[in-house]
Amino acid sequence: MTISTTKKLFAATAAAGVIFALAGCGQAPTDTPEGGGEKPVDSDFLPCLISDAGGWNDKSFNQSAKEGMDAAADELGIKPLEFESANDNDYAPNLETAVSEGCSLIVSVGFKLSAATVESALANPEIDYAIIDDWADNDFDGKKDAPNIKPLVFDTAQAAYLGGYAAAGWSAQSGVNKVGTFGGMQIPSVAVFMDGFELGVDKYNEDKSAAVALFGWDTATQKGSFTGGFDANDTAKQTAQGVLDQGVDVILPVGGPIYQSAAAAIADSGKETLMLGVDSDLAVADPSVAGVTLVSIMKAIDVAVRDATLAAAAGDFDPEPYIGTLENEGVKLSGFGDFEGDLPDGLVDELKALQESIIAGDITVESPNSP
Repeated sequence: MTISTTKKLFAATAAAGVIFALAGCGQAPTDTPEGGGEKPVDSDFLPCLISDAGGWNDKSFNQSAKEGMDAAADELGIKPLEFESANDNDYAPNLETAVSEGCSLIVSVGFKLSAATVESALANPEIDYAIIDDWADNDFDGKKDAPNIKPLVFDTAQAAYLGGYAAAGWSAQSGVNKVGTFGGMQIPSVAVFMDGFELGVDKYNEDKSAAVALFGWDTATQKGSFTGGFDANDTAKQTAQGVLDQGVDVILPVGGPIYQSAAAAIADSGKETLMLGVDSDLAVADPSVAGVTLVSIMKAIDVAVRDATLAAAAGDFDPEPYIGTLENEGVKLSGFGDFEGDLPDGLVDELKALQESIIAGDITVESPNSP
């Protein structure tokens, strides 16, 4: 399996304050054009993007994918077609429309589009496809179901490990010694955050002889608190409240818009509980929650979409999976924003050392949900 790498483009989502921007390792996609590049771009090239039901303003992976597509289109001087799905029933029709409009590259955002994307790709082998957070393997035989689909997946457990360590450090400093998490749907791209988070908490306890407890998830049994979807609704708020009721002072909501429900539950509690963002730098993407966002566990979805689009435009589309890691900067921890001056002494240096150890292979973050 070829693992491609990303260029350093965290740009808007990784505002000043990001503390873990290490130089990328491995071989970069040298054929990817920048501003036209060495290879001519097909004048008929038309990239297309299809959201899941979360929509473009989810402050998470749909929005990040759109930013990546828009960045590539700006470099190419073209206008992409972007289809926003209002619900799950829109996926297949949006794919059909993308094909009928003559799209050269179709990028689907999220596992929910997997079946429809595979069906479309098999019916249109001349079109390039990419899908975010999914292997396009709906028969679970370990192989892609269509050869012209490029999975864009992320080993988020690595960055979540750092997030768990940071959350445990914050809670230990406060004296609460309790952190929690809950997710949207229980799927690998959600549970991988929770696995890494727990492992990071365990690492903090081991290193500091601490006893920070985690509520809402158990990696060993793969059981925990889930809303059953990704909507910011009463169910999500109640699920968040159930974790907050355990007395935690840091919570990790995993599932796009459900962070809004966590923020609402925190506000109702009247307590000084903080949360972690996922996918994007949440404090930057949604300043209204910056005051309760300790740090974010980020995926460079924008970079992956941009690079795949530019490569396809130059005729260099590679359908081999891309896996984002700490080493290639496909996953990363954001800065601490408003809380940078209040962190436990030495925490930032400890996190940097842990990151370096993971990249070097001295620490292996083992999640059953990692790609």
